Amino acid sequence: MQAPPNAVFNPTTLRLGRGAQIELGPTSRIMAILNVTPDSFSDGGLHAAADAAVAAARVMVAEGADIIDIGGESTRPGAEPVSAVEEQRRIIPVIEALSADAGMVISVDTWRAETARLALSAGAHMINDVWGLQREPEIARIAAGQGAAVAIMHTGRDREVLADPIADQFAWFAPSLEIARRAGIADDQILLDPGFGFAKDAGMNLELMARFGELHRLGYPLLAGTSRKRFIGTLTGRDAADRDVGTTATSVALRLLGAAVFRVHNVAFNRDGLAVADAMVQSSRKREPVDG
Repeated sequence: MQAPPNAVFNPTTLRLGRGAQIELGPTSRIMAILNVTPDSFSDGGLHAAADAAVAAARVMVAEGADIIDIGGESTRPGAEPVSAVEEQRRIIPVIEALSADAGMVISVDTWRAETARLALSAGAHMINDVWGLQREPEIARIAAGQGAAVAIMHTGRDREVLADPIADQFAWFAPSLEIARRAGIADDQILLDPGFGFAKDAGMNLELMARFGELHRLGYPLLAGTSRKRFIGTLTGRDAADRDVGTTATSVALRLLGAAVFRVHNVAFNRDGLAVADAMVQSSRKREPVDG
């Protein structure tokens, strides 16, 4: 495994919408998953009602979440697509309610430009796009127009992929980043997500983890979204809802390889694991010169 450069852990600011910001680098950050759906792969239906979703988000923040990522359409393989109207019906009331909470940082998990526009207007601070701004590029202009940050994810779905997984990451992100730049999204408003589990088998996911340090050549903070993914089940033999220990192990490993933000279902487990990883990072840095 390739260790990240020391500078990866230096303080850097992720600028969000509505004048908010989050410091990355010295401390890992948690993006908590809030699926307002009946059919997500491990928690479908738990937060389908708006009041249940709002209550769950507040618990997640109390447990240590830095960002709440709200989605209204399942992205599991084989999930039935929903209409934009239905997606918006599910998430907008939740975003409106949570936007009244002081300090609540809200992300909207959508690839639809119109859903993103409505979510940002309702109080969201950033967009998490599993199609890397490429399915509806207008979403980038909407983010830029409202000063929102974006999480740009890699996917292997519905396309030919390169044999080398890191080469494929670079090939995918090149047009995504060009879309972001042309739209006017600043570099300090971008996270990159290598898309664990999205058309990647267990072996590919493990290789991507082992070579995670190579992704720092892209030059942006990295988001890791391994939570309860199938490859963890392959390794542990656990069903989706019982993969939080395995998820935490991957979070710790990826933190030591320089991931900055972790998108997870179980905040408390990952917060504890990442506290240990952060302490290891800081201890190691005390013994090494800081990159200039």
